[in-house]
Order: sequence, then C-alpha cells, then structure tokens
Amino acid sequence: MDLTLSILSNRVRWLINLRWMACFGVIGVVWLTSSFLHVVPHPVPLYVVAGITLLYNALFLLYEQYNTCGLLNLNKHIVVQMILDQISLSLLLYFSGVPYNPFFFYFVFHIAIGALLLIGRTPYLLASLASCLAGVVLLLGYLGWAPRSAFSLDSGSYHATLLGNGPHGIFLLGFFIALTTTLWITVYFTSSVHSYLCRVQGIIRQREKMLGISQLVAGIAHQISNPLDGIQNCLQTIGRSVKEDAHLTQYVQLMGEALKRIESTTKSVQAFASPHGLTLQDTDVNEAIEAVVQLLDRSVSPDIRLVAEVGRVPHVWGDSHVLQEVIFNLCTNAMVAMPNGGELRLRSFVLDADTFSHFERVAIEVVDTGCGIPENHIDKIFEPFFTTREDAGGTGLGLALCRMLISEMDGQVEVRSVPNQGSTFRLILNAAGHNFQEIEEHQ
Repeated sequence: MDLTLSILSNRVRWLINLRWMACFGVIGVVWLTSSFLHVVPHPVPLYVVAGITLLYNALFLLYEQYNTCGLLNLNKHIVVQMILDQISLSLLLYFSGVPYNPFFFYFVFHIAIGALLLIGRTPYLLASLASCLAGVVLLLGYLGWAPRSAFSLDSGSYHATLLGNGPHGIFLLGFFIALTTTLWITVYFTSSVHSYLCRVQGIIRQREKMLGISQLVAGIAHQISNPLDGIQNCLQTIGRSVKEDAHLTQYVQLMGEALKRIESTTKSVQAFASPHGLTLQDTDVNEAIEAVVQLLDRSVSPDIRLVAEVGRVPHVWGDSHVLQEVIFNLCTNAMVAMPNGGELRLRSFVLDADTFSHFERVAIEVVDTGCGIPENHIDKIFEPFFTTREDAGGTGLGLALCRMLISEMDGQVEVRSVPNQGSTFRLILNAAGHNFQEIEEHQ
C-alpha cells in the first residue's frame, strides 16, 4: 500500500470512529431532551434513525477491515458514507423541529469533512446534495407536513406567520439562502486550504529530495578529492624523475593542470551541493555569478555561448549559496530553452531609484536567446507543479522554489519573454549599504 492509499485509509477509519461518537451523542441528546426537557414529544423515530446509523457504520467498519480497497474504492467508500450521513441528518431534523432545531447547521460539518477528505468536484456535489436535502426538509416544514416539537413557535407569533401562514414563506426562504451560501462558502474555502496544503507538502517533499541528492553529490565529490591528492603527489614525484626529458616533463605538467581543473570542479560542486541554511548577510553578487559561471563553464554545450557582464554593484542583503542555487537553476532552464544553441548572458547592475523604492537595489539578469515563453504561460510559470516539460522529467517546482528563496531574502523576481526570441529573468535584491567608493577601494 503506497503512502496516498495509507493516508486515505486512515481517513476512512477516522470518519467511522467519528460517527460512533456522533451516534451515541444523538442518542444521549434525544434521551435528555425527551425525558427531562420534554422538547421532543416523539423520540422513537429519532432513536430509529440513530440505530440505523449505528448499523450502517458497523457495516462500514467490517467492510474496511476485511476488504483491501484501492484508491478509487476508498474515495467511493467516503462518498457513500457522507451521503448516508446527510440523509440521516435530514431525517433527524424532520422529526425534531425542522428549521428551529439548533442542530440544523450540522450540514456544514459534513461539507467541511468532505472537502478535507475528497478532491475535485465531489465536495461540491455533496454541497449540492446537502442544499437539496435541507431545502426538502424546510419545504415540508413550510407545508406543515413535518412533525412539530417544542422547538416550533406558537402559531400566532410573527415568525410562525412568516414561516407557515405567510404567502411566500419569507423567513423560510431567507433561512434556506443563508444555509446554502454557508455550505458553498465552506466547501470553497476548505477545498482551497486543502489544495494549498497539498501543494506545500509536495514542495517540502521535493526540497527534502533535493537535499538528499545534494548530500549524495557532496559525498561523491569528497570521495573524488581524496584520490586526486594521491595522484598529484605521484605526478610530482614522476616530474622530478623526468626533468631531463622535455617531452615527458611537458606531459607531466599537462596532467597536473588537468588534475587541478578536476580538483577545482570537484570543490565547486561540493561547495554548491552542500546543504546550507538561509543566512542573510552581506553578499557579493558578482562572486555568486562567477561561481556559477565556473560551475557551468565545463558543462555548457559548445553551441551555447556563455557571457558574464558583472558591473560595479554594492553587496546585497542575502545568502551567497542560495543566490548561487537560484542563478544556477535559471541558467539550467535557459540552456534547456536553447536546444539548437544560442547565447546565455549573466548581468549585474544597479537599478535606478523609483517611486516604489527609495533604497539602492541590485539586479541580476539571466538572459537567453531561446524559444521564449508563450504569453498565456507567463502568469503560471511560478505556480508550483506547473511545467511544460513533464515528458523530460520536469517537476514544475524549480521556478516556484526560486521565487520563494528570493522572497525570503526580501527580493523579487521579474520575467520578460518574447516567443522565438528569448527570455530575461531578473532578480532584484536590496543593497546592504555599501557604496561605490567602498567597492572601488576593495577592488
């Protein structure tokens, strides 16, 4: 049984256990109100409904224990339970005071539970069913076909006139509208919150997966660096032994330079892949760009020209490793958008002050000459799980994570794109307070 199936099965059991408590609560309330408060003069039908509810709940329990359900069957299992619960609640209301019963709004709880346990249109269908059942019960009360109880008002009162004897049943209509809108608003907000939480859960799982991969890469890089040190020592020994042979000496130097490049690449990968928490401090934007360029320089396609234009910019308030991660992800997306080659340009510059910002800000641009982004996708690319590369293994989380990380550094991400011409992603971060004079002195 996979994780989703296990979670849904636990929810089915939770719903069954919740119904036990509800049934015994109904029996207790009916006994109290009929025996001592004398509110319900005819409690027998209520006991019968509660007994039927206990019976089908026991059947649901047996079915759940002795049957292996798939995901679709579990969803149907929940839907059937919710439908029967709504019918039982309608019967309880019918036999105990109709709209004046204080438990009338218990329909809302069914809808909230349904929206939490189910996805898609099913919660809205349950809300429609609840609206219809409530409407039928109210209509029966309006027509005088429902049993009356102590909850009902005196026949001569103002509200009773509006309810039973009025020409249009104004009170009844208003009550029905209030209940129906409450049900639909409940299912909308509950479904929205549930959907958002599921997306956040997916992002967290993806970040944990990426963290595990990063730790693996860092470990492999560490394992590679150890034998490299031994090879370099051996080459140095060989180099001293072949000093008189110019050709061998040249070969030894070439191998030494190659090993240094391998070691440099390994250290860059290890530094990039090592897990880092978000630590806000003075960060050199140009160093982050140069680190990414060094990491990409040996892996970029020969058909793609990599250009870095770093300007004289102040330090920003951010995290160097996180900034490298974001720039690297944007560059990776840009290279995918240029399957036939092109130019990938990284720029850093100071943004001019505008009406909305009185502080100095630094911009980092990742510009490509690729296929661009369709206009109808521009507003969706930062949404979690939105991807146009599902066949290539895209998860739709890369840009969402980039925007989230930049937001945690009090920055923002902007995008401009023209189909078949290219895209520009701009990261905007607040300067940390350094001025140009300090930068020139540092240089």
